[in-house]
Amino acid sequence: MPIYKVKLKGREEIAAGTMAFHFKKPEGFAYKAGQFADYTLINPSEIDAEGNTRGFTLASAPYENDLMLATRMRDTAFKRVLKQIALGTELTLDAPYGSFTLHDNTQIPAVFLTGGIGVTPVRSIVLQAIRDRVAHRLFVFDSNKRPEDAAFLDELMKPHEKNPHYTFVGTMTEMEKSSREWHGETGLISKAMLSKYINDLALPIYYIAGPRGMVAAMRKTLSESGVNDDNIRIEEFSGY
Repeated sequence: MPIYKVKLKGREEIAAGTMAFHFKKPEGFAYKAGQFADYTLINPSEIDAEGNTRGFTLASAPYENDLMLATRMRDTAFKRVLKQIALGTELTLDAPYGSFTLHDNTQIPAVFLTGGIGVTPVRSIVLQAIRDRVAHRLFVFDSNKRPEDAAFLDELMKPHEKNPHYTFVGTMTEMEKSSREWHGETGLISKAMLSKYINDLALPIYYIAGPRGMVAAMRKTLSESGVNDDNIRIEEFSGY
């Protein structure tokens, strides 16, 4: 796998405690929507026991001009440095990796079950699929505590109008702590919620992306709904 150098172009807060970092895409770099990259800080001002390399989903869609990563901001040396370094600073990029990508058979729907920052590969896959006008039926169930915590929420709700094959279902589990209005679903993703939007739960391929506890709960829900293990793909986000 070739190693690339990438320059930091910008950063922004995209949800509570969550930042996006934008990098100039290297010449000739190609990847599939849903894949990830290892980023390494070059001579950082501080390093902790976790080291100066981290793997992040390529949250940008392949057609976009820049590369983007989005992450919950824990208090680690890597993230402190990333938040403070000057724009234009170079990092090393080792990529792409991973097979959490859209299946080929357009007759089989794709259902994405995401929690928190697990939405990053789904942003990449959905935006690319809408741009490519894929024929798959696409469903995204995105669970967060509050709208304030939901990365890419407005963006993922939008393509709904542009693509008749795409259904976005956002759900919030702690609306009592929110100051925003919310007219979508509430509570955890359940068999009942899935059945409301999907006629045959055994038919789709499911992509689960989120924290370990959420992934385990979704596997259990799908298993109890009669979904075959072969139709479940998992991307676990531990530690952020």
